[in-house]
Amino acid sequence: MDTRTEPTLLDGKALSKKVRAELASRIDALRARGVFPRLDVLVAADDPASITYVRMKRKWAAEIGIESFAFDITSETTQNELIDKIHELNENPDVHGVLIQHPLPKHLDEGLALEALGAEKDVDGITPHSLGLLTAGRPGFRCATPLGMMKFLDEYQIDVTGKNALVIGRSVILGKPAALMLLERNATVTIAHSRTKNLERLCADAELLVAAVGRPEMIRGEWLKPGVVVLDAGYNRVEGRTHDVGDVHFESASQKASHITPVPGGVGPMTVAMLLSNTVDAAEKASAP
Repeated sequence: MDTRTEPTLLDGKALSKKVRAELASRIDALRARGVFPRLDVLVAADDPASITYVRMKRKWAAEIGIESFAFDITSETTQNELIDKIHELNENPDVHGVLIQHPLPKHLDEGLALEALGAEKDVDGITPHSLGLLTAGRPGFRCATPLGMMKFLDEYQIDVTGKNALVIGRSVILGKPAALMLLERNATVTIAHSRTKNLERLCADAELLVAAVGRPEMIRGEWLKPGVVVLDAGYNRVEGRTHDVGDVHFESASQKASHITPVPGGVGPMTVAMLLSNTVDAAEKASAP
């Protein structure tokens, strides 16, 4: 007899809506004091995907009362002009958060741009300074995508203390900070990547799995431990498919997982929600007595 039960779907759309509603009340309180939270975005003008993503972020921001301005970075923008613009935003007291939307045009050094951004306005939590604060366990803005994953754990009351957590991916904006945030929650963390040997064996031991490797449906359900919690941050376009797919094969993983994020509708909406949450935090800190 088949005794499998359906996993709990970690619904990023619903949780994001809840987070934004909570933010709206905080924003109302700020605006009543004459503080108008503002998020400015630097975006590559020739990258349609970035333009679409930024438009959605600004739409969600406007819906809850966060002001937002976008500045186009083009093939004509020089490195000095980009750095000057970042310094201008750093010094503008009306701007509470600055997002440097990845990727910038290839002729620009994105690393230097991130180094120029002040940590107090790095609401995406991806500058070297912010990442250093995370590594040291000190307060600071946390990377939006893994922060959204932590919000799932809180919302669904998933305690990872002492559990084996496997993070597949090592980027500075997702894999590495996700591992550090899980360590803060007393998980036992292993970091793997696309070149890791015996990945299937590591997956079989994982009680929580974070997929952030950027390969469509690379992680198969038959690799997984029964009852595993799956947080899939992959968004992969596959020819012939009607929607993006994750790094985890959702259908087979759902046969093993106790909790799982869908793609789309899981981690993605929470990334935006956490970016907005960090912006409101920044506005409250900047206006504190």
